[in-house]
Amino acid sequence: MKINPTSKKIHPLRSLILLAALAIPLVLSACGNNNDLKPVEGKVNVVTTLYPLYYFASEIGGEDARVVNLVPTGVEPHDWTPKSRDIQIASEAQMLLFNGAGLEGWKDGFLKGLNANKSRLVVEASQGIELIRSEGDGHGADEHADEHGLNVDPHTWVSPKSALKMAENIRDAYVQADPAHQAAFESRYNTLRDKLQALDQKFTAELAPYKGRGIVVSHQAFGYLCRDYGLNQTALMGLSPDAEPRSQDIVNIIQFVKEHQIKAIFFEELVSNKLTETVAKETNAEMLVLNPVEGLTPEQEKAGDDYFSLMAKNLQNLKKALQ
Repeated sequence: MKINPTSKKIHPLRSLILLAALAIPLVLSACGNNNDLKPVEGKVNVVTTLYPLYYFASEIGGEDARVVNLVPTGVEPHDWTPKSRDIQIASEAQMLLFNGAGLEGWKDGFLKGLNANKSRLVVEASQGIELIRSEGDGHGADEHADEHGLNVDPHTWVSPKSALKMAENIRDAYVQADPAHQAAFESRYNTLRDKLQALDQKFTAELAPYKGRGIVVSHQAFGYLCRDYGLNQTALMGLSPDAEPRSQDIVNIIQFVKEHQIKAIFFEELVSNKLTETVAKETNAEMLVLNPVEGLTPEQEKAGDDYFSLMAKNLQNLKKALQ
């Protein structure tokens, strides 16, 4: 949801907001290494670029696949770019699994750096999903623009409905890469599909009472979730979580929160919440996590969290904010 400026007066909060925006630190750093990532004989060796892809590919591939995610734990994928070692790892894989929809802006150059291998599959998991496009506003989303200059929302996996299509695409890629194990891939895919369908049904049923309601988020990552379950998002920042917000936008959001009596503002764990804190303090709103499931924090990885546990927490916090 885009909020248009309503006043040309200088707002007293602007100085505070600008200071908060400038104080946003870089994405949390985390240690990550690619030890023991040599290809395994007799398995489909898969390289992914995003945690949900890694999770889905691991679930469907099972014992017949070796799946490596290039983005380390705790690193925000929007800010990650591949290194020479990543190119080497990908060169030895039989399948490269990208999200697509403009998420991996470095993909073309990356593919050119790989060794020649006509049998290597390059898969975009978002194929077949109706993508969300909007006109650019100069607010940090241009890196996701399509050939028509429209900004493409790449966060397809955040909706269980879209995740179902992504899992299907991954299943099809495995069958193409290793038809001898088709039955095993189909069986594991069916198990994952059933869990995603159950999650979709749970989101549909439990968010139904709040159709048409708005949520305020730090990062414009929930377009597919909102589209599929009848909500509207207003974001402090654009499609990239490090997009620099404009002071007038933040003033308008503060006014929006107050006017619509928004009880909670959502932030995420892989980026700074300084700006969210500023808005929350000005509006007396609660701060809650809404996870775009772009990656795990080290603590989440240690606790055994996965796509489903994070999405379950998202649903719980959405209901808390909307009640």
